[in-house]
Amino acid sequence: MGVFSVWHWAIVLLLIGVPVFFAVRSAAKPSQNPEALVGFGGWLMLLAIGQTLSPLRTLADFANSADGYQQLMTLPNGPLAVYGEVAFNLAFLALQLVVLVSMLRRSHRFPRLFLLQWLAMPVVFVLDTIWVASVLGVPVSLVLAGDALVAPVVSFVLTGVWVAYVYKSVRVRNTFTGVGPTTQVASVS
Repeated sequence: MGVFSVWHWAIVLLLIGVPVFFAVRSAAKPSQNPEALVGFGGWLMLLAIGQTLSPLRTLADFANSADGYQQLMTLPNGPLAVYGEVAFNLAFLALQLVVLVSMLRRSHRFPRLFLLQWLAMPVVFVLDTIWVASVLGVPVSLVLAGDALVAPVVSFVLTGVWVAYVYKSVRVRNTFTGVGPTTQVASVS
């Protein structure tokens, strides 16, 4: 079960490589009318869907961790470890919601906030891991047992692709200009 074969790598490369190829190829083609690329359409729509679902995924992770939290509560310093982890995750959830609201309001701050959210991913993961290990007095390798590192790394890499898109896309540049009323809610165009 611990073997990651060539076929697994091929599948991972296909899942990551094909969307990246098409994103880079579509970004490299100049549009006939760049001013017409405004609003949540094209690749930006996929990003908007993902950003909208990301707080829900964080809440689902909370729900999935409930049994683990109950087991930790019985250990010495377990409640402190759980409360710290919940605090880190709630702070990240708050950041996700701020980024989501800025995206829906088409704020010019969205690209920077999206970058900040991406950079916060490994920071929260590392701080959470160090917190739990130090409070419980266990080695970090025990906290990161199994495949605990796989999902965060994949999530960080995939979000990094979207960050690159946000900073290269004409549609993103035209959509998040900060021009217009600040209470404008996003509409599909």
